Amino acid sequence: MSFFKSFMSSCLGALVAMILFVVCLVVFFSILSAGGSEPVELTENSVLKLDMDVPIIETEKEEPFSGIPFIGGRGNRPIGLAQLRQAIAHAKDDSKIKGIYLTVTQPMMGYTVIEEVRQALLDFRADGKWVVVYSEGMSESAYYLATAADKVYLNPQGEVEFNGLAVDITFFKRLFDKLEIKPEVFRVGEFKSAVEPFILEKMSDANRLQLTEMINSIYDQVLTRVSEARNIPKANLREISDKMLVRNAEQAQQYKLVDSLLYDDQVQDEIRHRLDLASEKKIGYVKFSRYEKTFSTYSESKNEVAVIVAEGAIYSGKASPGQEVIGSESFNEELRKARENDKVKAIVLRINSPGGSALASDAMWREISLTTKVKPVIASMSDYAASGGYYMAMGCDTIVAQPHTITGSIGVFSVLYDASGFLNNKIGITSEEVKTGEVGQLITVNRPLSELEKNIWQKRTEEVYDTFTAKAAEGRKMSVENIKKVASGRVWTGTQAKERGLVDVIGNFEDAVNIAAAAAGVKDDFKVKIYPQYKPSVFEQIVNQIEEDGETEALKEQLGAQYYIYQQWQHVRSYQGTQARMPFEMKIQ
Repeated sequence: MSFFKSFMSSCLGALVAMILFVVCLVVFFSILSAGGSEPVELTENSVLKLDMDVPIIETEKEEPFSGIPFIGGRGNRPIGLAQLRQAIAHAKDDSKIKGIYLTVTQPMMGYTVIEEVRQALLDFRADGKWVVVYSEGMSESAYYLATAADKVYLNPQGEVEFNGLAVDITFFKRLFDKLEIKPEVFRVGEFKSAVEPFILEKMSDANRLQLTEMINSIYDQVLTRVSEARNIPKANLREISDKMLVRNAEQAQQYKLVDSLLYDDQVQDEIRHRLDLASEKKIGYVKFSRYEKTFSTYSESKNEVAVIVAEGAIYSGKASPGQEVIGSESFNEELRKARENDKVKAIVLRINSPGGSALASDAMWREISLTTKVKPVIASMSDYAASGGYYMAMGCDTIVAQPHTITGSIGVFSVLYDASGFLNNKIGITSEEVKTGEVGQLITVNRPLSELEKNIWQKRTEEVYDTFTAKAAEGRKMSVENIKKVASGRVWTGTQAKERGLVDVIGNFEDAVNIAAAAAGVKDDFKVKIYPQYKPSVFEQIVNQIEEDGETEALKEQLGAQYYIYQQWQHVRSYQGTQARMPFEMKIQ
């Protein structure tokens, strides 16, 4: 009995110690966090300094401990596109901000988001303020962003990548063959190539066609914008790009892609000259993270345009706060709140999604359709609004996209995995199923599907596709026959989608907001508020970070070099079931 009492006492003591430890952490980091939240005072002659080599997401997540060792996480803190636009717009009218100094090498954002930032910078310059860009080397997308500046400076030993766009697709068929895993695929549409990486070793002709036309459409827009910004004929830019005539810094200056070749100290002298500062004087730089604390976006208007951000892959159920996925239940809850809020006069759905669950997409379409009967709902497309992302947009009153937006992909596929070979032959696990009828478990990895079960899956996939195209036709006021001509899972750029009636307006986020306000009759009196709004408590921030880091490190330790394969398998598993998802995972470079 004495042993049992000692054991219980020890457990209780450990529990109390753990609670006290967490409480101390909460208090300690609350003090640190509070210490960094003092109002920031700007001096005259200040320069807004923007580092664009950080992840850009649609809206900032509350991270009270960002930058604090241990609890603040690792890597660069993401910047919210919405907050970045607000900061640049405010700086335009801020008499203390004389210009913007921007550094960029390899931006972590797609071309549509880059275009949003470019337009904000060009608007900043419209009334005479300046933007200076400096880099030691620029990727293709970095240079595109840099062309919004009135001066682009490059390190004398640096490089500018200017040789066109490329898309790389990864294929997993050989990996599955080695692991004895057989994907069982059901699809509708000539271009629904999302499953190609699982069943082919190279892209199909249809996929190659749509990718070629897509990146050429995007690059044509890039060359047009660069030509306007740098005052270089578009034909000349095309020749420079096609032949890769710019291979070093001197050639970049020779072909007028950059203005001067300077070292960092020389760039600082250039900025001092713009500010009329003596050479020994310190430049009053203010970083974005500090500058956004110097102003408020508060508006006294009683009319609100609610911007609901839908970013990430689409899943059924709730999405955890801060998670970059779209949970249909969480999204619908936000939409209902906005619909029932009398202060909200119009809604903008900011969509950045390659799609996902067909069922979840349809559930959100229904909520969007109900909302359009009460107040205007405008879709604003970001980098992606494809497949399930387009499913959401097609329920809106008006669809606004950028030329570079990747959208469409009106198609459906279903995929399951027969892992019986892997389980039986690789790791020695066998299983057996007992069933009451001809059809067993329709989602299983323990055995191949029967012919009857395959027919059921194919029929189900076709039915979802018919529903998708019928609702798209209704939303776009087109016949089903005409919708199917531009459907079949094919992806389009915003420009191509506009030509085919899938998009209403080529414009940016601000255009979408203004369309929403005008539709609600409040274009001269409204404020913008972004949702969802979630601020994790100090305790949640600590616990979530500890859990996330602990789980990741434990897996890395156990799997070693195979951790990458585990990540790929987790990604592949998310495709299981019926999907309205973009037909490939890609990165445009």
